[in-house]
Amino acid sequence: QVQLVESGGGLVQAGGSLRLSCAASGRTFSIYVMGWFRQAPGTEREFVGAISQAGHSTYYADSVKGRFTISRDNAKNTVYLQMNSLKPEDTAVYYCAAKLGVHGFPYDYWGQGTQVTVAS
Repeated sequence: QVQLVESGGGLVQAGGSLRLSCAASGRTFSIYVMGWFRQAPGTEREFVGAISQAGHSTYYADSVKGRFTISRDNAKNTVYLQMNSLKPEDTAVYYCAAKLGVHGFPYDYWGQGTQVTVAS
């Protein structure tokens, strides 16, 4: 089992940057695929991106491709979401999640979320 805690959210002007972190408990962090999701008020939670266990592969939603970058440091049990060129439509609560494989596996573990607000 793994517990996830996000941090780094806040208020930023459009065009600005933020880096979110997600710290995981436990010693088996490196076996999990890590994902980032977001949910804006009145909308369903949407996939932002994911990174494979060793960090060799990343996947992004079209809406963030080229602006957001996911990375991980398995020695620190942490995954990051670097967000650049932020837009007001990026405003949402951002969640990290963990699952055991890239394809065909559900995200079993979720953090509590961190709020990102992008002002126009």
